[in-house]
Amino acid sequence: MKIIIAIIIFSGIILFHELGHFLLAKKNGIIVTEFSLGMGPRLLSREYKGTRYSLKLLPIGGSCAMLGEDTDEEDVSGTFNNASVWGRIAVVAAGPVFNFILAFVLSVIIVGVVGYEPSTVLSVKEGSAAEAAGLKKGDVITSYQGYHIDLGKDLYVYSYMNELKEGDTVNLTVKRDGEKKEISYKADTNVRYLLGCNFTGDDSAPMTVESVMAGMPLEEAGVQAGDVITSINGVRISTSQEYQDYIREHPLDGSPVKITWKHEGLEYDDTITPKEYRTADSGFSYNIYCEKAKGLDVIRYGAVEVKYMIRTTILSLKELCSGKFGLKDLSGPVGVADAIGTTYEESRSEGSVMLWMNLLNMAVLLSANLGVMNLLPFPALDGGRLVFLVIEAIRRKPVNRRIEGTIHFAGLMLLMVLMVVVMYNDIVRIF
Repeated sequence: MKIIIAIIIFSGIILFHELGHFLLAKKNGIIVTEFSLGMGPRLLSREYKGTRYSLKLLPIGGSCAMLGEDTDEEDVSGTFNNASVWGRIAVVAAGPVFNFILAFVLSVIIVGVVGYEPSTVLSVKEGSAAEAAGLKKGDVITSYQGYHIDLGKDLYVYSYMNELKEGDTVNLTVKRDGEKKEISYKADTNVRYLLGCNFTGDDSAPMTVESVMAGMPLEEAGVQAGDVITSINGVRISTSQEYQDYIREHPLDGSPVKITWKHEGLEYDDTITPKEYRTADSGFSYNIYCEKAKGLDVIRYGAVEVKYMIRTTILSLKELCSGKFGLKDLSGPVGVADAIGTTYEESRSEGSVMLWMNLLNMAVLLSANLGVMNLLPFPALDGGRLVFLVIEAIRRKPVNRRIEGTIHFAGLMLLMVLMVVVMYNDIVRIF
């Protein structure tokens, strides 16, 4: 079922994208030879008023093939190159624009049903630098470190991609009682002492090690995943709850502790020194939960949701170019289909309304993402074609069609190689 849902979402987004090209081509008198959904051999096909409408085997991609699109024909009526340069710009840009329109319509539905996430301060830590600087519960954050904030998740994404560091200054703009206030303070520092592992099971289960962190004390002592911690400083530990109770009464402070653990039926012990772990703390928590939207706010926050999706995509691309993200972090059709399937499986228990809202949210993300990616000035993409058309509009003379075609073909080959690499990563990640 989840595969069928993924195909439906993919197909709907691609169909709407190609519909943009199709409608603007017709509007500008360009003959559309084929309008297809999918790639590969045709499964179904019908010709109507000079256009062949096709459903193809592979449910990824689609096309709106226009007469003379990739040839030198300029004097033949109805060809792509015979249309005005601004008409061709409109045709090429229409695909991504229609993706943004689809994302907006779906976002309005989501906001109308579920609501939006105002960036409201929920709490300010007592005695923190944020409290001393005047930040208060109920303030609405409109800017963080110079980054405009519309929603709580705007702040979450920016904070995730730009981690606050020890000694950093936090710069906020907040709205309070209709007035804007500028707040600035140096982030607090949290100091914790860690042994360096994660545990499995519930509170009543034994202290089984799920994973050991590289370079941390427990790894250096020889503890491995699957081992069971049985005592700390001579105090017997039978369950996770007993461990938590002990740490609450005897917090780790950098002093050596004696750990006993069981590995393959044998008990081992060692005295280890917890490692200091320092993190910056903004001193406040903020809202990432939905509130009901009223009246025209539904339309306003529908647009804000699309803006959030577009900005998140652009931020991710920026991190990819800077090297913070790598190819392993990219997902192609296989990875996206798996994510849609996971969303479907996890949302079923929340009821049909939330199930559909979560799936629509995935569709908004994908549609906005497709719009942004297609506008990138890379050969073979809509953005790459727009670059050549803008140059033509400025020069009042087209770039040599053969040179342009060669560049787009080379770009297409690179995209195909990237798709294969990303698809391989998706399969490895899943299985």
